[in-house]
Amino acid sequence: MHLCGTNFCEMNIRLLAIGKTDNKHLQALIDEYTKRLSFYIKFDLEIIPDIKNVKNLSESQQKEKEGELILSKITPTDQLILLDENGKSYSSVGFSDELQKKMNSGVKTLVFVIGGPYGFSEAVYAKANGKISLSLMTFSHQMVRLFFIEQLYRGFTILRNEPYHHN
Repeated sequence: MHLCGTNFCEMNIRLLAIGKTDNKHLQALIDEYTKRLSFYIKFDLEIIPDIKNVKNLSESQQKEKEGELILSKITPTDQLILLDENGKSYSSVGFSDELQKKMNSGVKTLVFVIGGPYGFSEAVYAKANGKISLSLMTFSHQMVRLFFIEQLYRGFTILRNEPYHHN
């Protein structure tokens, strides 16, 4: 039951993340919220494999290599939003409003990116259309995936006035 009568399925959302989730409990929850989200919008979680031999790379070299991989996944028409500790913070309702604005503006593909352990390269920052922060706290990259996908799901239930989010 896709909600194609609304703007919901005209936009695609992709989440790019560096490295696989090795915690099966977290992965099960990520899969659950990904499935729930599919009722509202076309959503893809794409894992970019960890860089090999990172112990031989400096922090900036690792960011550069990850940045090249991230940018290779972006098309010129994609709108790129980085999950970044220095990004803008939203309430869940505020985030749902932002999703609605993106849909209303005709964005075809919204790509969110969770970077590696050292953040993003300058090239990725230069290409980004915005940055959002989930919290001032630091979470593992694996948990951030779950939290972010849950917030996407929550955002769409708010837009549909469904009884998931409580004010």
